[in-house]
Amino acid sequence: MLDLTTKIGSLTLKNPIMPASGTFSEDLAQVFDLDVLGAHVTKTITREKRNGNPTPRVCEVRGSMLNSIGIPSKGVEAFIENVIPFYADFDAPLVVSVSAGSADEFVTLCEEVSVAGVDAIEVNISCPNIEEDGKAFAMRPSTTEMVMRRLRDATDLPLWAKLTPNTGETTEVAKAAEAAGADALVVSNTLLAMAIDIKTRKPKLGNLMGGLSGPAFKPIALRMAFQCAKSVDIPVIGCGGIASIEDVIEYLIAGASAVQIGTATFIEPKIMVRLIDELPNYLRSQDLTSISELIGSVRDEEAADGLVFIEAAP
Repeated sequence: MLDLTTKIGSLTLKNPIMPASGTFSEDLAQVFDLDVLGAHVTKTITREKRNGNPTPRVCEVRGSMLNSIGIPSKGVEAFIENVIPFYADFDAPLVVSVSAGSADEFVTLCEEVSVAGVDAIEVNISCPNIEEDGKAFAMRPSTTEMVMRRLRDATDLPLWAKLTPNTGETTEVAKAAEAAGADALVVSNTLLAMAIDIKTRKPKLGNLMGGLSGPAFKPIALRMAFQCAKSVDIPVIGCGGIASIEDVIEYLIAGASAVQIGTATFIEPKIMVRLIDELPNYLRSQDLTSISELIGSVRDEEAADGLVFIEAAP
C-alpha cells in the first residue's frame, strides 16, 4: 500500500499537497472536498481591518502573473468568529497565515489566533516591517531571529516561517528562523517585480510593483527550497510555480517535505485534487512505496559545496 503521508514537525499530513495562503478560500468547498488536502492554509489575516492596495491589483506577464493585493483583511475578530468554525468540520490541519507590520503586532496577533481549532500558524515575515524602513523581516537574519524568538514565546502552536526571495541571505535567514524556534519553513513568498504598459507608459499595477508568481518563478523558489533543506534540520515546504505533478516531485526531491499550490489554482480550481490523485502513479512508476523515499533524494553528491551557496559567491 502506498503511503502519501508526510510530517511537518508535530503534524502528520495525509499527503504533501496544500494551498498557498492568499489563493484559497472557503468557497472552494463548493468545488471539491477540502478534506482531500494535506492541510488547509488560510488567506493571510491582519489584526485590524485592511482594504488592500489600490487597483489594478493583478496583471499577467509572460509565463506568470504579478499581484499587489495588499492583504485585505476583515480583522482577527471576524476571522475567529467566522472562519475558524468553518474548518471545524474537516480533519485536515488548519494553518492560519498571519501578517503584521511590527514585532509587537505579530506577537499580539499570534496570541489571539492561538485558539482551539488552529493547528499551526504560518508567519508571513516576508511582509514590510515598519520598524526597518519597510524592509521585510525575512530579508535579514537578525530581524528574522528577533521576530521569530518573540513569536516562539507568544504561542505553543507550531510556527511556520514564510521566507522571501528578496534577499541575498537565503540560507542565513533560514538558519536564523530555525535557531529562533520555527518548526518549519515555507519557501517562498513572491519575488518583487514590475510591469509597464507601453501604450500608457504607466505601471500595470496600482501599487507600481508586486509579487511575481507562477511557472516562471519556479526555478528560483526550487533553488531556495533546495538550499534551505540543505541548511536546516526542520521541514521545508516548497512554494512557487507548481502547476504539474512533475513540479511537485521536483520540490520533494530537492528536499521539501510538502508543497503549497498558489497561482495554478486560479487557472484550474481543482488542481490540488488532480495532483493528489497523480502522486500514486508516480510512486508506482518508480517502484516507491512512500513519499518519504522521495524527500531530499536529489543526487547532488558530485556538486561542489559552493554551488549550494552560490548567492554568496563574488
